[in-house]
Amino acid sequence: MAERMTLGALAQDLAEGRTSARKLVRECLDRIADPAGEGALAFLKVHSEQALAAASAYDQLREAGLAPSPYAGIPISVKDLFDLAGDVTTAGSVALKDAAPALADAPAIARLKAAGFIIIGRTNMTEFAYSGLGLNPHYGTPATPYDRATRRIPGGSSSGAAVSVADGMAAAAIGSDTGGSCRIPAALCGVVGYKPTASVIPRDGAVPLSTTLDSFGPLANSVDCCRVLHQVMSATPLEAPRAATLRGLRVVVPENVMLDNMDRDVADAFDRALRTLALTGAQIERRVFPAFDLVAAMNAKIGFSAPEAYAWHRDLIETRGDQYDPRVLVRMVKAREQTGADYVDILSLRRQLVAAMDEALATFDIMVAPTVPQIAPSIAALEADDALYASTNGLMLRNPSIVNMFDGCAISLPMHRAGEAPTGLMLAASGGRDAALFAYATAIEQALAV
Repeated sequence: MAERMTLGALAQDLAEGRTSARKLVRECLDRIADPAGEGALAFLKVHSEQALAAASAYDQLREAGLAPSPYAGIPISVKDLFDLAGDVTTAGSVALKDAAPALADAPAIARLKAAGFIIIGRTNMTEFAYSGLGLNPHYGTPATPYDRATRRIPGGSSSGAAVSVADGMAAAAIGSDTGGSCRIPAALCGVVGYKPTASVIPRDGAVPLSTTLDSFGPLANSVDCCRVLHQVMSATPLEAPRAATLRGLRVVVPENVMLDNMDRDVADAFDRALRTLALTGAQIERRVFPAFDLVAAMNAKIGFSAPEAYAWHRDLIETRGDQYDPRVLVRMVKAREQTGADYVDILSLRRQLVAAMDEALATFDIMVAPTVPQIAPSIAALEADDALYASTNGLMLRNPSIVNMFDGCAISLPMHRAGEAPTGLMLAASGGRDAALFAYATAIEQALAV
């Protein structure tokens, strides 16, 4: 499988006999096993035998004209958060290593398998998905493809997912996104990451972080790849976007919060992306969003993730809390400081936020901002400094988490040039506008590629 191959190209190659499912799987397995690569850190479990057996079966079905979809036989990776029948779901932790194996696949993953996608393995992640950086002290941390000599963070929490795609170890990956966990690693690894409207993909069969904010999404090599995977997981047909013009596209850029603390690499790439959009005829307006203050108010009362995670983890923490990553544990147990009245308050604040953002975005097609304001820092620097870890984590989560808070949908597209540090352009819209967002993202992806 050629690096950065799209699902559409692979499906065409399979249909026309230029490759086989077994060849695609074998190439991915070879990359995972390469001692010079990141496979040992990006994957927590590799399904070598099962994947090869499934590939042989799909090759035979395709020869007989019985392939369940054009994508049957294409290998993808799955974040360790999701249940796969017969596997223990450890969620990037050692505290769950003795848990019983899952009895069934998570519904979203079952839908992918029914379409013929082959699960090649389970990818590494921030423990329990509780960080936007991707560091994992139990299993190690895979590095973003950029500047491997320095070994920079891949972004989290879907760290191994992004690296598996960027390094050609899978054609695409499935992750989760509670505050940016698909989009942050996509931005730092130079791939596309999608956060859907949370309600459109079933969230059963996975270890939750926040039952309010969790969503499941794909990471892949193109917008259309993400559209295909989203369509399968949501069981919602989305027409393949036609070639579209950006002339007249109504784009809003938030002037407050989301443009703060950009480093030079991100600022230059973002300015260049906006100039590109303007040259294509998009109408760009800058606006202050007072509703963002509601997010700060929610976070001041500890927010959703800590109490909702703690509700799931409290018994496990009592018996195995010493096995948790201390940087994860300290954030979870902050929930003990939150009162029931605080939680009711943030529910009310969120309703206000959703209504305010729906109104503010009603006159625009999309909101555009940098996915994250800085390029990936080194793994070693963050491992050595708790204060730097905390501040960098907050910075990386800041922009994407706002979209989760207002229940929107969003996508991160690469906006850097070849040879530059990966940077991401986030496009966002109100919840329920996934189909429109994919159409706009496809056109913008094409414009940025010129």
